[in-house]
Amino acid sequence: MSPVPTSPTATTPKRERRKEARPGELLEAALDLFVEKGFAATKVDEVAARAGVSKGTLFLYFPSKEELFKAVVRESIVGRFGEWSKELEQFQGSTAEMLRYAYVTWWESIGSTRASGITKLMLSEAGNFPELAEFYQREVIEPGQMLIRRVLMRGIERGEFRVLDMDYAVFAVLSPMIFLMLWKHSIGACVPNGMAFNPEAYLASQVDSLLFGLLRRPDLPPPSPS
Repeated sequence: MSPVPTSPTATTPKRERRKEARPGELLEAALDLFVEKGFAATKVDEVAARAGVSKGTLFLYFPSKEELFKAVVRESIVGRFGEWSKELEQFQGSTAEMLRYAYVTWWESIGSTRASGITKLMLSEAGNFPELAEFYQREVIEPGQMLIRRVLMRGIERGEFRVLDMDYAVFAVLSPMIFLMLWKHSIGACVPNGMAFNPEAYLASQVDSLLFGLLRRPDLPPPSPS
């Protein structure tokens, strides 16, 4: 009795799934190494080895380390802007509630993840890689600032916020995010118990400061001393 012939469909899908998975595995490995070591110190050989493929396979998908880095940024950060924009359009609450929600969403999807290390990397190495700095400015910083402007303008147009100097108000909103990313990938990574620090509570406190300022409001009771 002759053996049952192997159907092509029984083996091909496994190979195809593995092939399709490789770009994602490479991006995961590259993100890990870029955050751990920085852009300059990361070698494509290391990325390929961590992803379990050859360097030649890596170059089939990404022709250079620069293009690999850009793909990592697009996958882990840039891809979020579209969904965030839709959420802003559909948001039904007040703009103060929107701002609080935006901070929480950012922390859950970017700030608390490895992707937040990319910001520290860019702040550290942008001067040595101007092309990557321009790329990051164009695809991350400018769209991010535009989303924040939309939130602030919504509040102004609805009469919820006073008229602001938008060029600088944007940075007031960004500053807590930048601080958390730098802290998480510097002192926070080396001395995780060095101080009692809760990122979510920090963001909530920062939103209160942004919305109400530091001047005492006569309509609110004084806080209990802690």
